Amino acid sequence: MSTIKTDICVIGGGSGGLSVAAGAVQMGARVVLIEGHKMGGDCLNYGCVPSKALLAQARDAKARGGTPSPADFTNAMAHVKATIATIEPHDSVERFEGLGVQVLQGYGRFTGPDTVEVNGTKVTARRFVISTGSAPFVPPIEGIETIPYMTNETIFDQQARPGHLLVIGGGPIGLEMALAHKRLGSEVTVIEGAKAMGRDDPEAAEIVLASLRAEGIDIVEGAQVEKLSGRAGAIEVQVKGGTIFTGTHLLVAVGRKPNLDKLDLDRAGVKTDRGGVKVGMDLRSTNKRVYAIGDVAGKGQFTHLAGYQAGIIIRAMLFGLPAKSRADHIPHVTYTDPELAHVGLSESDARKEYGIKLSVHKVGYDQIDRAQAEGATTGFLKLMVANGRPVGCTIVGKQAGELIAPYALAIANNLKLSAIANTVLPYPTLAEIGKRGAGAYFSVKLFDNPTVKRVVRLVQKWLP
Repeated sequence: MSTIKTDICVIGGGSGGLSVAAGAVQMGARVVLIEGHKMGGDCLNYGCVPSKALLAQARDAKARGGTPSPADFTNAMAHVKATIATIEPHDSVERFEGLGVQVLQGYGRFTGPDTVEVNGTKVTARRFVISTGSAPFVPPIEGIETIPYMTNETIFDQQARPGHLLVIGGGPIGLEMALAHKRLGSEVTVIEGAKAMGRDDPEAAEIVLASLRAEGIDIVEGAQVEKLSGRAGAIEVQVKGGTIFTGTHLLVAVGRKPNLDKLDLDRAGVKTDRGGVKVGMDLRSTNKRVYAIGDVAGKGQFTHLAGYQAGIIIRAMLFGLPAKSRADHIPHVTYTDPELAHVGLSESDARKEYGIKLSVHKVGYDQIDRAQAEGATTGFLKLMVANGRPVGCTIVGKQAGELIAPYALAIANNLKLSAIANTVLPYPTLAEIGKRGAGAYFSVKLFDNPTVKRVVRLVQKWLP
């Protein structure tokens, strides 16, 4: 058995792992990267990239008008493959080997606190980074082993358009795929056991759900799936109470689970819980040599979160600097139409934390001239402010994922709201909604303040 000694061993070539490997090797560290499946991980191959590529094709199909043809679906899937192929070289084995990373292809498993074995090669390292990501969670529903179903890992392999897609799960993945398939010509039914978009601002979520229903997507809430039956092309989903939904295809999108099974973490003294590897704010596990980032760290399942965490541990591993992660400034977006974006505290959580110190301000898209010009007046910005600083922001509407950026910046850097209010934006743009939100806060302080009015009247008497 051959042995490799290195400074840093990264297990998992997804977004976070690749960021660590590229950053560390370019700053002089010796790096080994172990990947058992596809470089680029879930985001490139099964998640962010293909889903947004498919949504873009679905948007274009709607813009063209008329009834989408089966060829539209086939062409959309071809675009998904082409998009992945275009980005793949950036995440490829060849690129990382060119940077100086030693890439081992295979599944690594710990054999001790400072050793990992992969395909007969032993890797010992000063530090390890577990970034193995997550996989679709498939619940033990009666009958699920007898029928064909898709997850986000297989849905982009389709060549023919589903006649009627049944989606179990009303979260971001389920609703994004529901919208894409509906716009490309499928009938779609979403079956949610509790409340669709249940983790989002209820007022904002209702706007998204109303829009999806207006497009013809059947969204059934409070429907616990009890049994699956049928065959390919004729699938039946029975929910509590006996109601049966029928369709040609089934997508299971009820959540994700961390990829830990193949790692033998107990042999490394790394403890886990339901969320993944147990880590502290420094992202270190119970074995101080071992860090965990991304989906497997249990702090959230976003590509951009994994990238942020990669930067945190690079500082600690390469320079020995104290570095702690946080989560209050991590934005998230559901890419429906309209989009829903959020950063910071929700309104309910902000009220609990700040009480009477909190003020909440709301600006509708219908107050923005560019939105009026484009006929995109559905939606709003909701801003939570405490002690003169934004602590949370929700935007639902056109380009919400882009428009959340100033508030992500402000919350990440603890900026005062005046930083946004003082910014001069080009007119007319949708971005004005962010400045209007800040203006709404200051308007209350200036225009509805009797003291300010008395001072102004006094000054006017003395001005020449």
